[in-house]
Amino acid sequence: MTKANFLPFNFLGLDAADTDLNRAKVVILPVPFERTVSFGRGTSKGPHSIIYASRSLELYDDELNYEPCGVGIHTLSELESNVDPAQMVGNLSDVCTELLDKGKFIITLGGEHSITYGTVKGHKNKFGEFSVLNIDAHCDLRDTYEGTKFNHACVMRRILEEGIPVTEVGIRSYSAEEAEFIKDRKDIKIIHGREIAESKKVKWVEDALSTLLPKVYISVDIDAFDPSIIPGTGTPEPGGLDWYQVIGLIREVFRSRQVIGFDIVELAPIAGIMGPDVLAAKLAYKAIGYKFKKNL
Repeated sequence: MTKANFLPFNFLGLDAADTDLNRAKVVILPVPFERTVSFGRGTSKGPHSIIYASRSLELYDDELNYEPCGVGIHTLSELESNVDPAQMVGNLSDVCTELLDKGKFIITLGGEHSITYGTVKGHKNKFGEFSVLNIDAHCDLRDTYEGTKFNHACVMRRILEEGIPVTEVGIRSYSAEEAEFIKDRKDIKIIHGREIAESKKVKWVEDALSTLLPKVYISVDIDAFDPSIIPGTGTPEPGGLDWYQVIGLIREVFRSRQVIGFDIVELAPIAGIMGPDVLAAKLAYKAIGYKFKKNL
């Protein structure tokens, strides 16, 4: 694996005995890649800030009544990110394929959303047919943007081209080009933020679940959350989701499907404001808990 920038601490601040790669069922893969962001900057600092903030979390999960860290969580060094977007996709695909061949459940921490294309390609090498659940404010369905097909605004378009169906939840901003692209397609389902706000109880969760294949890869763009909760992201949009809406959805996906991978992207940390960093860290830990809790 090509990696750089050794981190001086592990996810959750775990001791070496709890992070041995051979024993660990989970691998935290930090990818501080930031080459195609189109508004606010800072996503390259996201992985470090999430892992740093994770040290503040309690290891015991009161909802699940156990300590998910017991499955073993290994934190890799940050992936070398001084490369062009196309090379990053290839590097990430290779790293994920190697880790999946070792039986690891990978949680990737970005970095910008373009990295999801690489992780999904790696998971396709291992798992074949699956859905991508994208929890996001934006569709990311442009064909090209600012001169590249590997822009963060194009990532779901590239994933569809791999023959992987996509369900997008929380969407509240996209272009006329994307609106035209979506028409009459059967491989993409959009659940808008306004639909969630107007939905009675959790019908929108049921709608999302109904579109997913038995295997699912989950990508969480942190701008899916309302900017009052997550101000630290490059392209904030009003009208976003809250904590319980997001974890309620992902819990149901873990409960009813085989979740094969998970990522959190687009956090742009703000100095002195720790809430978004902690939320992202806890979201990653929740995913581990939901993945390995028996009888969820």
